[in-house]
Amino acid sequence: MKSIYDCAKERILIIDGAMGTMIQRHKLQEADYRGQRFANHHIELKGNSDVLCLTQPGIIQSIHREYLEAGADIIETNTFSSTSIAQADYDLQALAFELNVAAAKLAKEVTNEFTAKNPGKPRFVAGAIGPLNKTLSISPDVNNPGFRSVYFDEVVESYIEQVRGLHEGGVDLLLIETIFDTLNCKAAIYAIKTYFQSIGQPTLPIMISGTITDASGRTLSGQTLEAFYISVMHAKPFSIGLNCALGGEQMRPYIEELSQIASCYVSCYPNAGLPNAFGEYDEEPADTAHIIADFAKSGFVNIVGGCCGTTPAHIQHMAEHVKSIQPRPLPVVETSLAL
Repeated sequence: MKSIYDCAKERILIIDGAMGTMIQRHKLQEADYRGQRFANHHIELKGNSDVLCLTQPGIIQSIHREYLEAGADIIETNTFSSTSIAQADYDLQALAFELNVAAAKLAKEVTNEFTAKNPGKPRFVAGAIGPLNKTLSISPDVNNPGFRSVYFDEVVESYIEQVRGLHEGGVDLLLIETIFDTLNCKAAIYAIKTYFQSIGQPTLPIMISGTITDASGRTLSGQTLEAFYISVMHAKPFSIGLNCALGGEQMRPYIEELSQIASCYVSCYPNAGLPNAFGEYDEEPADTAHIIADFAKSGFVNIVGGCCGTTPAHIQHMAEHVKSIQPRPLPVVETSLAL
């Protein structure tokens, strides 16, 4: 079977769209999130999308299947918040490892189905590693700038557990995504390297995707895009890119900049425009696809997809628009000290 590297040389790859948007369409209630297993849990679970891998696995697999049918080459596991730190909000931190294994197996089962039907177009599972609900670089207490609600070693330990679960569940890639704090990302990178070193196996390909929060062109923790790239390039990622916070139109100058400095593949999966007054996303699939096609024709991208508000229809339109466009060629970058 072709590797992800083989496929990336041939064409622009398609990653899936939003999981949360699709879950919302099912209009699930508290009892749906709880299932039988958590019927008597002492904290409300509605909104904990990751627990659905245990209580509603059929729904999660149906969403994966819709994205693959729309043309996605890569689907993300439903594990954005499947760390012990994030799951502590629901007092389910003890289930972090199990959540990751279950999510990876659900996704891998579906990609195996599609790859078996069309071996010339293999499908891949990216283990989604979210940014956490706590930050290492910024104090949550405005009156105490030195205070931290979590420490680096704790974050590393939590991420190692997640990586172990995703790996044992069978993912093909690891995606550190929606990064607003580069130090959190560095903890995830360190966790990945530490885990694979401990088991004596090569590290899975790593995808890294940051978030530019506003028109300043900086992450929430204050880094410019170039500074962010330099801070994480030691991971030797398969790809680096941007997702969330912005729509495609607002993301264009940053994707262009990244395409010029990155020695690896470049990914881009924006929101379906900016949210309206009700927090909903109105950008139509054809409009999002037109923006993504412009990125592709301009030679900016190797991997495209969608974040908040996007659906299988958005992904299908993107796949159609970029299928005949050559991927961004990897540049020859001189080795030099970068700070």
